[in-house]
Amino acid sequence: MQLHHIGNEGVRSSSGRTIPVIDPSDGQPFDELQRGSPEDIDRAVQAARKCYDSVWSRLSGAERGRLLMRLSFKVAEHADELAAIEQRDCGKPTKQARADALALVRYFEFYAGACDKLHGDTIPYQDGYSVLTWREPHGVTGHIIPWNYPMQIFGRSVGGALAAGNVCVVKPSEDACLSLIRVAQLAAECGFPAGAINIVTGFGHEVGEALARHQGIDHISFTGSPRVGTLIQQAAAERHCPVTLELGGKSPQIIFDDADLDAALPTVINAIVQNAGQTCSAGSRLLVQQSIYEPLLDRLGGAFANLRVGPARMDLDVGPLIRATQQQRVWDFLSDAQHASIPMVAQGQIVDEAPDTGYYQAPTLLRDVPITHRLAQEEVFGPVLAAMAFKDEDHAVQLANSTHFGLVAGIWTRDGGRQLRMAKRVKSGQVFINNYGAGGGVELPFGGVKSSGYGREKGFEALYGFTTLKTVAIRHG
Repeated sequence: MQLHHIGNEGVRSSSGRTIPVIDPSDGQPFDELQRGSPEDIDRAVQAARKCYDSVWSRLSGAERGRLLMRLSFKVAEHADELAAIEQRDCGKPTKQARADALALVRYFEFYAGACDKLHGDTIPYQDGYSVLTWREPHGVTGHIIPWNYPMQIFGRSVGGALAAGNVCVVKPSEDACLSLIRVAQLAAECGFPAGAINIVTGFGHEVGEALARHQGIDHISFTGSPRVGTLIQQAAAERHCPVTLELGGKSPQIIFDDADLDAALPTVINAIVQNAGQTCSAGSRLLVQQSIYEPLLDRLGGAFANLRVGPARMDLDVGPLIRATQQQRVWDFLSDAQHASIPMVAQGQIVDEAPDTGYYQAPTLLRDVPITHRLAQEEVFGPVLAAMAFKDEDHAVQLANSTHFGLVAGIWTRDGGRQLRMAKRVKSGQVFINNYGAGGGVELPFGGVKSSGYGREKGFEALYGFTTLKTVAIRHG
């Protein structure tokens, strides 16, 4: 049985209730989590505040950096263990689970090096004054982390907050807690003071809401759906608490007729099937110039038909979806597509070894998707790629900007002028030209525009969101 991690101790929930942990590969329970309560959140916030006031706020940036670097080494030592935990808990194929563990190493490593480099500034002002600015931590930050990439999002969110001088209370998704509990235990082994990292498990409407409303939380970081993001903002607004929101996307891959298709197509496929399509930045819309639309779909369809789906332990192209409700969501999208007579180009194969009780979905390529259809507008969060043709740059921009989202865009063209024109015109927080994702990019600021949220995580930019700016004006004559 898994326990909350509060003040470097394993703690049972005050509710006395638990939540089963389900293996997505077979749909069977294999462990239990604590079903947290508002009382548990309050206990975690108190532990965090005590740590901040008595220990953490007194550490220098260099001292915080040494702790984070020590944790990066410890996570690297336990990467195989963490990958195995993530594989069973989330249904990730081995290669994806291990990549997530190694990304967590890199986040802690990057933010360890940044701890003592968050500087203020001096401002030229009137004669007789010296004016300077300081970057100060918020204090106790709350982190609501989704189930699709728990280790990676923990690294970019909690790692940045700790580096900036905050202490953290974390509410993971009830569908993906195990790796984060283990990371918190490793942090305690590394010498992190009690209360620096606290994990409270449970349901969003009980624990997540309590965290968002708690008077002792000074900043909230949330990754999830726009609907829940709105609720988080409303709860935080009641006490004027700042928030950072990453709320998903409907990201386009835009392929022009001069693109290097040999380079583009493997990346396009990976961007929609990675993590079974359960990725906020998944390239879920494929916009292709008319002159190459048919031959490109022929090639892509052949590749999709060869994709294999199965249990996480088999380490195939695609693992299971996280849960039965997510599987049903994808089925509903595909049913709507069928009713709208949207043509299916190709579908991958679910292997015979996949248990009927697992949550599997074959990767699916659809073509000629109308711009107004929900497949072109809403986040499926599954391995479903919606293709449509465009005539020219203006048409491509129109299609790319036609959703409420604006998280990531990929642009494939050899024309240097077109690369920059498109990058400026597409409404998106990140734009990748002749690549997609830049290999993860721990150093690259990440976040969206429009309904994809606001604020930035990853990179040095994240540290600004996890701090406040204080201006100090000294009159000395």
